[in-house]
Amino acid sequence: MKDESGQFWQKREELNKKIFEADNLEIKRFFNLDTKVYKEGVLSSKNKEMLGLVSSMVLRCEDCITYHIDRCYEEGLTKEEFFEVFSVALIVGGSIVIPHLRRAVKRLEELFEEDN
Repeated sequence: MKDESGQFWQKREELNKKIFEADNLEIKRFFNLDTKVYKEGVLSSKNKEMLGLVSSMVLRCEDCITYHIDRCYEEGLTKEEFFEVFSVALIVGGSIVIPHLRRAVKRLEELFEEDN
């Protein structure tokens, strides 16, 4: 992964470790629920990650967008599928999503460049 992405995942892991060290039951439960909801079910993990990406773009959460782009990529989304997901986010969220769309495309390009 590119340095920026590597830093994202490293920082995320370090901070999650600190959160879990607090040993707060409610936080643990929430994190557990968040993990389980994206597992394969009636909806595939791929579909759930696409839903997560649209929601993250509409809510304008950069960390969440990066996370879900990476997860969608791992689930095998094509560039065409990504851009359809982006179009749904743009329609739902409106023009305020455009700056986040730009950063999402930048991350997407990094992922596809790494494969080449």
